[in-house]
Amino acid sequence: MLEVRNLTKRYGERVAVDGISFGVERGQTVGLLGPNGAGKTTTLAMITGLTSPDAGTISAGGSTLADDPEGLKRKIGLVPQDLALYEEIPARANLEVFGALYRMHGAPLARAIDEALALVGLADRAGDVVKSFSGGMKRRLNIAGAMLHDPELILLDEPTVGVDPQSRNAIFDNLAELQRRGKTLVYTTHYMEEAERLCDRIVIVDHGKVLADDTLPGLLARAPAANRLLVDTMGEPPAALVDALKAIGGVHGVSVDGERIALDVDDLPRTAPRILDSVSASGLGIRMFASERASLESVFLTLTGRRLRD
Repeated sequence: MLEVRNLTKRYGERVAVDGISFGVERGQTVGLLGPNGAGKTTTLAMITGLTSPDAGTISAGGSTLADDPEGLKRKIGLVPQDLALYEEIPARANLEVFGALYRMHGAPLARAIDEALALVGLADRAGDVVKSFSGGMKRRLNIAGAMLHDPELILLDEPTVGVDPQSRNAIFDNLAELQRRGKTLVYTTHYMEEAERLCDRIVIVDHGKVLADDTLPGLLARAPAANRLLVDTMGEPPAALVDALKAIGGVHGVSVDGERIALDVDDLPRTAPRILDSVSASGLGIRMFASERASLESVFLTLTGRRLRD
């Protein structure tokens, strides 16, 4: 349904997207994950034709951006990260504007608006001005606007940013219905649990490059170890303790953040007592310790690094 090959975009000396390639099969939901500035939104902007690529090719459902840009755009519905709504007019009037952009009018447009509002659970608020809506309702109306022309491919750029848990679950229900209808989704998010819940495959990007492209089980197999042990100490761990922990058999990685030590281990019951004994022998008190299974987040941080980037 979607094929992106060697997509590249530069802004002056900065390379925002550096040869990204990936494909999406019809009916799949593919997550596009990456830190801030990784190139996700720029990639979506190029797929939709809002930004021109410097190199690379894009095709969707047999239409290419180079040879048939209008045909490609008609196959795509875009749910942008920033709300694309007119706050001073009712929800139905907003959707009439979106429909007009696709040259929809009359009874077909009215029918499409009714179906889109029903899909996102806003049929009873069709006549209310958008400024009276909650953040979650606005996000759902944003999704409705992308659905009017019945696109085959829907691009969602962080559609749950800034909404409460109830609204997030409502959006998940909307996306599950689109999946049942056989729609193809490309979903960008910062929330790992969303990707785990929704996506058939996950593409991790950073610095404009694809670092991984796999199913969730395939990505979890890349985790440095099956488990992670977190130990909060009463004071910052000295270098000698860190070296001693690294030397313990079954420990595959040790990182320190202030007074927290994170250790990647395979056999938690066998290795944890030795780790705790080493910390105690160093003279540091232990404030807290906890364990967790390998997760998409641990794989993501292993691939992209642990430093927060804005």
